[in-house]
Amino acid sequence: MKFTQRLAYYLSGFAIGLIILMFFLNGKEASCDYGPNARTVKNISSKTIHYSAKVSNFVTNHFIDSSTVVNLIRYGNVNFSKSNTELDSCKIYHIDNVYKEKAIELSVENCDSIAKILVMSYVNE
Repeated sequence: MKFTQRLAYYLSGFAIGLIILMFFLNGKEASCDYGPNARTVKNISSKTIHYSAKVSNFVTNHFIDSSTVVNLIRYGNVNFSKSNTELDSCKIYHIDNVYKEKAIELSVENCDSIAKILVMSYVNE
């Protein structure tokens, strides 16, 4: 069998496999979150989010709505050097992001069923 025939068989099988995969995964929310940042953010985003009193005041004073807070977490970068991941029950993660061209920091306590934002502040205030 010549190389071109083998290549044609391979490519046709590969194309059929892609079509089958697209058929099975169509409409499903399949994702590939392999990095530690992506896994942590996805874990926090999947839980009910509560605010501490300090964060609730910050959100009210700066006119930030709950969907913005969720997006700050979802698209933020987890700073593992500032985070406390050694705790047994609820680990505390430090998330950095930018909102309205200002750097913002969040400190999130990630428990089994809820995530609580402990601190939310602009970096240079």
